[in-house]
Amino acid sequence: MDETEAVESLSALQIVALGGLGEIGMNMMAYQHGDDILIVDCGLMFPSPDMLGIDYVIPDISWLRERAENVRAICLTHGHEDHIGALPFVLQELNVPVYGTALTLGLVSAKLEEYKLDGAVELVTVKPRDSVTIGCFQVEFLRVAHSIVDGCALAITSPEGVVIHTGDFKIDHTPVDGQLTDLASLSRYGEAGVLALLSDSTNVEREGYTLSEKYVGEAFGDIFPKCSGRIIVAAFSSSIHRVQQVADVAANCGRKILLNGRSMVKNVQIARDLGYLTINDEQLMDLRELPHLPPEQVCIISTGSQGEPMSALTRIAMDDHKQIKLEKGDTVILSSRVIPGNERTISELINHLYRRGAEVFHERVSEVHVSGHASQEELKLMLNTVRPRFFIPIHGEYRHLFKHIQLARKVGIPEERCILATNGEVVSFYSDTAAIVEHIESGRVFVDGKGVGDVGRIVLRDRKHLSEDGMIVVIIGLNMTTGAVIYGPDIVSRGFVFEDESQEYLEEARKVVAFALEEINAEMRCDCDEVKTAVRQALRRFCKKTIERRPVILPLIMEM
Repeated sequence: MDETEAVESLSALQIVALGGLGEIGMNMMAYQHGDDILIVDCGLMFPSPDMLGIDYVIPDISWLRERAENVRAICLTHGHEDHIGALPFVLQELNVPVYGTALTLGLVSAKLEEYKLDGAVELVTVKPRDSVTIGCFQVEFLRVAHSIVDGCALAITSPEGVVIHTGDFKIDHTPVDGQLTDLASLSRYGEAGVLALLSDSTNVEREGYTLSEKYVGEAFGDIFPKCSGRIIVAAFSSSIHRVQQVADVAANCGRKILLNGRSMVKNVQIARDLGYLTINDEQLMDLRELPHLPPEQVCIISTGSQGEPMSALTRIAMDDHKQIKLEKGDTVILSSRVIPGNERTISELINHLYRRGAEVFHERVSEVHVSGHASQEELKLMLNTVRPRFFIPIHGEYRHLFKHIQLARKVGIPEERCILATNGEVVSFYSDTAAIVEHIESGRVFVDGKGVGDVGRIVLRDRKHLSEDGMIVVIIGLNMTTGAVIYGPDIVSRGFVFEDESQEYLEEARKVVAFALEEINAEMRCDCDEVKTAVRQALRRFCKKTIERRPVILPLIMEM
């Protein structure tokens, strides 16, 4: 980097994508100008089926860790896990203030308490249209409609110009809480001049407009009066508007509400305490009341809409829930979208619910769910309202980002002003120009239990290998002075063949190992590494030749 480039780098606005570009989830963006870094969102991603044993996936913050003294704050757009879920892990390394609206910080506070970080982090509550100064940045929070209460876009004013970061949004003209997307403020910024727009790309492939949340309430209003048995509505615990509509329709039908699932109970309590949910105490029931109420007076709001293995709804569907048993005539409503990758799991869940005698409604057969993300016409409206000089699509897989740029070009943004960035790329704005200038270290960190980052691709590969082909343990006792075989070889297998029915095969494998040991001289048998290598090679050849499998082979050498 020459002297001119160094000066430009110091005075330029740089946007660094740490997560959320080229993937759904793990949203995290850093804005840097001079010595000031502002982080927007800090989300996690749930593991795909091939990430065996992994609980969460969070962004790699190596780049931030090296600049920790320059990080001024984290601003949150809303309270979904893909925007706040990584905070307990990141805040252990970056102790900075966190700004967000009341419900967003209510959910964050509960999460920090769970990780014993409550009181250690400064949480700053803001309201829509509040403006805060963070280093050289001025940040105004602007109301946007979404599938969770209190969502905001951010208008970030830097020395280089204004950037609008939409977060997740849609243009809902009839929102349940009456809080509209703040198009007036967005237009105000558009009139004054916006350097760049970073806009949600999740629903860019959907034509037209996203339906209003009120359609879901109307669907509930059609379904509930026709149900003679108990009603179970499964939804995300953060969908406060959805819970409110269920409660309202249930009250009109004379049904009491039972909250089922730890996160549902917790989030509803937070929303009630903050005044975002209006459910009377009399309408809420305790699990102990359930056996004493007639089915037509019961409505259960539950977690588990994605068919998660240990969720409340899955246990009910498998007839494994101690207190809640499905009966013929009960109705189950899956009021959430199918997250990509969960299709088979949810299909199996629906099959089990039908086996229990329930009637099932889901988004493919009824309007019991609407998206919280903008479709094409709303995305065009955002582009035309803000009228940015440069456009960067965010929140989506590569195809979503690509399609969003095509959409932006249709509304008049020139191709050279559309920037398709991916995680790790640094977009630099300087003197009315913009370009991707470098690629920094980024990626994914796996969280497995209490371990953060100690499981990598090699461990996942081994887990996949074990899950597909099983394992063989070879136990050998060796005299380390003479190299004589004192014990074994003994063979134990797991997930490879059923030992009780495969004794003949395992005996053949044992003979192969014994022969391999005979083939190496006594001096080499005194070297454990040499013995392990010989055993692995012999068994691999045998298994491949006989049954075409590749089990994980673990020689266990006992030195005697």
